Amino acid sequence: MRIRSLFDRQRTTMIATAFLVAAAMVVSAAASAAEKRTQMVAMRDATRLATDVYVPPDAKDPLPVILIRTPYGKNPLERMATPAHQHGYVLVVQDMRGRFESQGDDAVVFHNDGWAKRRDGHDTIDWIAGQSWCDGKVATWGASAMGISQNMLAPDAPAALTAQNVAVAFSNMYTQAAYQGGAFRKALVEGWLEGNRFGPKNLQTLLAHPTYDKLWSELNPEARADRVNAPGMFTGGWYDIFLQGTINSFQNIHTRGGPRARGNCRLVIGPIAHGRFDELKYPPSAEKKPPGASPYRFFDHFVRGIDNGAENDKPVNYYVMGDPTDRDAPGNYWRSVERWPPPSKPTRAYLHADGGLRLKRPTGADEKLSYKYDPSNPVPTVGGQNLNMPKGPMDQRKIESRSDVLLFTSDLLDKPLEVTGRLHAKLYVSSDCTDTDFTVKLTDVYPDGRSMLLTDGILRARFRKSFERESLIEPGEVYELTVDLWCTSIVFNRGHKIRVAISSSNAPRFDPNPNTGHPLRADKETRVATNTLHLSKQHPSHIVLPVPIHPTSATTTPCSLPGS
Repeated sequence: MRIRSLFDRQRTTMIATAFLVAAAMVVSAAASAAEKRTQMVAMRDATRLATDVYVPPDAKDPLPVILIRTPYGKNPLERMATPAHQHGYVLVVQDMRGRFESQGDDAVVFHNDGWAKRRDGHDTIDWIAGQSWCDGKVATWGASAMGISQNMLAPDAPAALTAQNVAVAFSNMYTQAAYQGGAFRKALVEGWLEGNRFGPKNLQTLLAHPTYDKLWSELNPEARADRVNAPGMFTGGWYDIFLQGTINSFQNIHTRGGPRARGNCRLVIGPIAHGRFDELKYPPSAEKKPPGASPYRFFDHFVRGIDNGAENDKPVNYYVMGDPTDRDAPGNYWRSVERWPPPSKPTRAYLHADGGLRLKRPTGADEKLSYKYDPSNPVPTVGGQNLNMPKGPMDQRKIESRSDVLLFTSDLLDKPLEVTGRLHAKLYVSSDCTDTDFTVKLTDVYPDGRSMLLTDGILRARFRKSFERESLIEPGEVYELTVDLWCTSIVFNRGHKIRVAISSSNAPRFDPNPNTGHPLRADKETRVATNTLHLSKQHPSHIVLPVPIHPTSATTTPCSLPGS
């Protein structure tokens, strides 16, 4: 593959990421010696999709099939044929509609793959199930976009769909990919669409729908989890762009899916991002996943019916992070449990006007802090759940000294503290504008001063009530906002500090709010906002930390922030 531009490099990165997540744990994915048969498979509207079939050369009887549907070009995935054959599967790889050798229009991406007017995923499974080399069972496989295409075809899929291996994929395109917290995920969406040369109609359509509407309901497979009847293994990362989608897919299908799916799904979350990160290196234990995290072990049981003990594997496997620079630090191990999230006590850590983060509620009558947010000079993105830019746990000190960033830091921890589960921040805010954003970051402050990002979130004020309807704010009034920080699992080490950073921008991760209240990108007008965070007894802004009630590790203790 020739790499002639940044866009080509981004596409190559996406493909490499998919291979790393989907294939690194299995046998060598060397190029297959099997003969490739390419067919143009007709969909229900007569559009034909280019489809490669790899049948094991020594196959005498029909076999189960692994299907991969991709927008990145089917030809490089030939290397997946050998491991598929070694495990007793036919491999089928298909270019999605409008991509590479397939016919049709690629807009709107993923919309053609689900349960709406066009059902390319369903039609492909029906075609496979009717072929002489298929035994009637189809399993799907893939990461990122190849995982998303699986999530989209799962609801109301043909009975031939028997299992899925979905890695790093959203379960709701609006809330996890396009408009997290109501703010447009600029770098992710624009970078991915332009970098992979999707037609311009894709971006135009997404920008034309800033609220959750019918378009987005047809790109929200998690809302139809009860219509999924195939067990899935869902693999993700604490720093992945679609972390919450991976978790939501598992939770919803495992608990609400059809009879074959309910109770049979698996969740695997490791200390990974959507690509490589460098500022922290986790120990080799991060690569030693539990047996229940093996996709082929999962497939062999649920697709081929092999009695390999997979039915007894714990359904949830996640890596508890710790300080990877300290050999004696607690954490940095895999934990296998029955459900997600594990039992925990929602613990409020309050933000104080003196910059402290404490369990004690503020007592002041009118404590608050203000800052000016200028859309023309937003806080730059430094790490986090990104795709085509530096990602993962990065040191935030280079931006924490800005006047538009408010810091709240605990005293030194005298004991390790584990936080595992879903986090959110409850902020009481006001502004002199009719709309603005509020961002929240959670960081682990090391003894040497590094402030390493764990997770972050954002909320556009106009979406504080609902993502379906916009509601502008009245300048000067105090509003309660809930900012979703998704999930994490970490043991903060003794001698570390916990920090919460509040601001109003994180660009280009999120499109800067112009503070005008005008429709999304309606014009180029901007305003400088004076935003206020209230920290009083009446308006006690805080973050909610899920502290395990019955931690399985003796190194963790109930929440006790020094100085509280």
